Amino acid sequence: MDIRVMKYFVTVAKEENITRAAESLHITQPSLSKQLIELENELGRQLLIRGKRRITLTDDGNLLLKRAEDIIALFDKTQQELSCNADNVTGKISIGGMITEEIVSAASILRKKYSDITFDFYSGDATDVTQRLDHGSLDFAILLKPVDTMKYEYFSLRNRSYWGLLMPKDCSLAEKNFIEREDLCRVPLIFHSRIGLQREITHWAQTSIEQMNIVATYNILSGNAFELIRSGFGYLLTSRDHLPKELDKDLCFKELNPKLELNYALVWKRNAVLSKAPQAFLKEIKQGI
Repeated sequence: MDIRVMKYFVTVAKEENITRAAESLHITQPSLSKQLIELENELGRQLLIRGKRRITLTDDGNLLLKRAEDIIALFDKTQQELSCNADNVTGKISIGGMITEEIVSAASILRKKYSDITFDFYSGDATDVTQRLDHGSLDFAILLKPVDTMKYEYFSLRNRSYWGLLMPKDCSLAEKNFIEREDLCRVPLIFHSRIGLQREITHWAQTSIEQMNIVATYNILSGNAFELIRSGFGYLLTSRDHLPKELDKDLCFKELNPKLELNYALVWKRNAVLSKAPQAFLKEIKQGI
């Protein structure tokens, strides 16, 4: 299994159609089909379910897709780094997670200094982006502290995350100016799934996770969470910066009291060998703080 065949497989998975994938790859349909069959034979696993109208992936196919995307990204990144002129700062900087104002500012400044630098911003939860950091397909991740210092190095950012409850405007808690510790134990909560954040929040609340009425967890917020709140299912414990600037009229956000502030950090793999472009970005971030 080589990089070329991996790219063929990823393209078919994205297009969900052999004909479209073959056109995109500029090869014939029979040739592409043959390559995929040989790949399945080599691995001894069925990767594709070939329907009449579309192609879907088996569980093994989904696993290979995830790994292939990481391997291809790492291969392309390595190839790009090795082809760079020793005197020039060029290449792609890959950053995953919550993109803060500081990151945007540093990226803009760096682009003005080095016009050949490009950025790849990847959205994902902490588990997803740290896995990609471990595999080498990301240079950096933006994470809320605490950070696992055994595996990663980090630099603290100025941006802070202010936590509170998102709730219906017509509920009794909405009449309060702030949400206090005892309030969290009285209502059904939709809680973040990251263990480190759960520890920070329960420490602030001076209670245990078992004492809280957690009815659901989330990793990335979506519109579904807002529907759960409207239905009376639960109250969303989250940070203000993860919500839209303009909330829907029937919802309101109340900060915790005393304030719960968590810092963002720029994180990279411990002992990682950063190429020139990521090194320049890290330097820019540190100078701007």
